[in-house]
Amino acid sequence: MKDDKQFEKDSSAADSSADSVDEYLQTLGNEDARELRYYSQEQSFSADEMTRLVNEERLNKLLAQSDAFLNSLSDELRDFEDNSH
Repeated sequence: MKDDKQFEKDSSAADSSADSVDEYLQTLGNEDARELRYYSQEQSFSADEMTRLVNEERLNKLLAQSDAFLNSLSDELRDFEDNSH
């Protein structure tokens, strides 16, 4: 009796794993399904969790660096366009 319950437990776990593998293999050739599967596994965070997790000072520094880089890149492209005419 105990062995039967263990077998049912192991069998249902194997079915679950097999189903997951089968589902995954079916999505391999389908870009939309693969993307949907990827994003469905994302974990959403509440505003409170994000506030706790994100270092706002560091984020602001990174955004400032990004803005500076994009501005310098835009200037370089403008200079290149001006010199090529």
